[in-house]
Amino acid sequence: MKVAIYCRVSTDEQDATTQETMCREYCARMGYDVFKVYTDAGVSGARQSRPAFDELLNDMRLYRFNCVMVTKLDRMGRSLQHILSLFDEFKSKGVQFCATTQQIDTSNAAGKMQMQIFGVFAEFERNLDSERTKEGMKGKPNIGKRGPDKKPRKKRGGLRKPVGYT
Repeated sequence: MKVAIYCRVSTDEQDATTQETMCREYCARMGYDVFKVYTDAGVSGARQSRPAFDELLNDMRLYRFNCVMVTKLDRMGRSLQHILSLFDEFKSKGVQFCATTQQIDTSNAAGKMQMQIFGVFAEFERNLDSERTKEGMKGKPNIGKRGPDKKPRKKRGGLRKPVGYT
């Protein structure tokens, strides 16, 4: 079997090497050939379009491999709808899916059901993260991604007035 390995980490500070090593070891045990390793660093799984992931999909559409491998299902995405649409396309191209740490193998009915269950939990986890972030930001109008604002930000073509400015 010719395998495409996909690794993703959400921040630039994280390292995808462990994911790649786990997948390569699994391929060695199973006697699979690694076609290519696709890695997205600093990219959220909530985004459907990611540079390396898009390249993987293009290569899949050209029939360059017959299995996509990840360490966990949530590396593919966090939306059940997105994951299910991916697997429909995988199926139409004759591409199997394998999540090494979750023993998901879509070549059988039990593996397909398990993949769907894990997809539900991945989406649930993503929604919880989003809710926690929104709750944490309530009551903190002067706090942005960079910490306390030092100067007004541009918004809709003009500068916002600092809070308390009249």
